[in-house]
Amino acid sequence: MTDNADDDLILVLEKALPELTEEHERAAITWNPHDLVPWDDGRNYAFLGGSDWEESDSTVPEATGVAVLALVLTKDNLPSFHRILGVNFPPFSEWRALVGRWTAEDNRHSIALRDHLIVTRAVDPEWLEALRLSHVTHGYEQNEKSRSLSPAACLAVMAVHENLSTWFASRLAEDVESESLSGILRNVATDDAVQASTFTNFLNAALTAQPDATVIAVEEAFALNRPIGSDIADLADKIHLIPESYTGAEAFRTAATALVDGLGLRTLDGLGADAEAARQKILARTEA
Repeated sequence: MTDNADDDLILVLEKALPELTEEHERAAITWNPHDLVPWDDGRNYAFLGGSDWEESDSTVPEATGVAVLALVLTKDNLPSFHRILGVNFPPFSEWRALVGRWTAEDNRHSIALRDHLIVTRAVDPEWLEALRLSHVTHGYEQNEKSRSLSPAACLAVMAVHENLSTWFASRLAEDVESESLSGILRNVATDDAVQASTFTNFLNAALTAQPDATVIAVEEAFALNRPIGSDIADLADKIHLIPESYTGAEAFRTAATALVDGLGLRTLDGLGADAEAARQKILARTEA
């Protein structure tokens, strides 16, 4: 799309902004990270006179531990996703409140998950901090292509990402033995589902203004093929331990179905050749 087309789309989306912001706020849940962290299980580390982490401290199966790490590091990387939204949607406008609300909601995910991991000694805290520093420094695809995402592409990437995160957190919540951690993960999944719906609603507004570009953007977001955790370089040698059911075909099929239904893509017509081809690819993903 041209810069003028991007500007025109921003204006269309701004008209939908008040209604969609109100809808998001009605659907969002309120919860406090500290309520779900078992603080009584904690003890000081050596720096404050206690004992540092030892491998025997953790009772979490390795596959579960890697999955939780993948999720918390994805949530730690919030600044990168905030930048994507900030670049595309004017920060000194009504967009600021919604982008800020999304950022605040998503930030509590990493707070709660990290506090739980550290208090329960589920993972080596020094390793966890090193992973956080490395991944957040790397950011989100810090290259020319990612810096030039169009508004429609940005919304599509976020809608796909939030749907995949919803699925990942929901499946992980079913498998962890800790009820407190499961509670955190269920709240994360609920938040992500609301956020996925909000981004889909904005895509709906974009669809009315620029149907071809929006459909193509959604297919391109799926084509990136980025399961949760796949972009964490320092977990590359362990990412295979995450169950296929969290990140595989079913996760993408569910995400595609959510967007197909949310955008009414089964009955959408009047598209150009390229957009129609993209629509067919998205539909096929619901059957893959």
